[in-house]
Amino acid sequence: MDFQLSEEQQQFKDAAKRYADEQMVAVATECEESNVPPSVEVRHALAEQGFFGMNIAEEYGGLGRSNLDAIIVLEQFARISTAAAWPIFESVVGPIKAIENFAPEELRQRILPKVCTGDIQVSICISEPDAGTAATDLKTRAVTKGDEIIVNGQKRWTSGGAHADGYVVYCRMSDQPGAKGIGAVYVEKDTPGLNLGKHESLMGWRGIGHCDVIFDDVRIPIENQIVPAGGFRQLMQAFDLERCGNATMCLGLALGALEQVTEYVQEREQFGKPIIDFQAVQLRLAEMSMQVDASRLLIYRAVFNASKGLPSILESSTAKCFANEMVRTVTAHALQVMGGYGFAKEYGMEQRVRDAFGWGLAGGTIDVQKTNIASAIVGRRFNQRAK
Repeated sequence: MDFQLSEEQQQFKDAAKRYADEQMVAVATECEESNVPPSVEVRHALAEQGFFGMNIAEEYGGLGRSNLDAIIVLEQFARISTAAAWPIFESVVGPIKAIENFAPEELRQRILPKVCTGDIQVSICISEPDAGTAATDLKTRAVTKGDEIIVNGQKRWTSGGAHADGYVVYCRMSDQPGAKGIGAVYVEKDTPGLNLGKHESLMGWRGIGHCDVIFDDVRIPIENQIVPAGGFRQLMQAFDLERCGNATMCLGLALGALEQVTEYVQEREQFGKPIIDFQAVQLRLAEMSMQVDASRLLIYRAVFNASKGLPSILESSTAKCFANEMVRTVTAHALQVMGGYGFAKEYGMEQRVRDAFGWGLAGGTIDVQKTNIASAIVGRRFNQRAK
């Protein structure tokens, strides 16, 4: 058991940190102010540096690196902001991993290389007006007729949906109840019948673009089927890696807050000395550092134990749940230590606090993760439905 990064992993980490610090701070500020995501030009620049599709196989345009390598890089961009890291998130732990692992070869060849070059960005459509946590209650239907699939329904809270070029859509593909009837298809944004709802105004996550995605007799070729009915379990296996990505975004946010407040407490003076000399500040700083380190270890364990495959639901849920709670605590403590400066928009800490709360809602809430953990511990699923 080795807790040290390899020399090559350290090089990836250093390169990511340097690029994020030098190139993405201004991008993050623009995203926050305009509520518009990083431009295609920014995506192309990131792709040219090798930050997109790091863990996608080389035959599809990726670097063929491990999921852990990708997570290490993602953390460094998440230090800057959620919006700055989002394009990388989508290219290494987002819905494209379902395409890489389960889609037919033709669809992989058509989509994955474009993701790796930054030409397209893909979002995932799962939640619906009446199906959020209860994902197997979804009603969006995909009916096969000849060589076409016809999609009808409405998706809600599609992260990145307002600016995506394509969508991995979870849908009901047979009359089988629950998970047995669910599969997934890929739909391009310009397909006739696909419409976007209003851009949601959220507490945080500016520069990502959330909206409803509405399908009205959307016709796609049958080759766009990722998995057929009954493939829900496969889809959620890929989603376990997205949970680790969610946790890593939390880790990055918290790490950025810790770095910022560490610098602040050594420069800010009160009563004639830097506030780091006060024991209360020292204790708060130590607590924050311990939580950040613990979160990183849980994430790395989940991803490393999966090797180049997909993480287990127990380890991914544990990593996500801990990170979701950790980031709220660490960013709030950092704001408190900074006082009025933390509360001021100019210094960015209040943005970290706002962004932090979103991750405990996305990808399965904190309480859902705890239910997953308990289920894995006792070895059975719990029926949440009323009898």
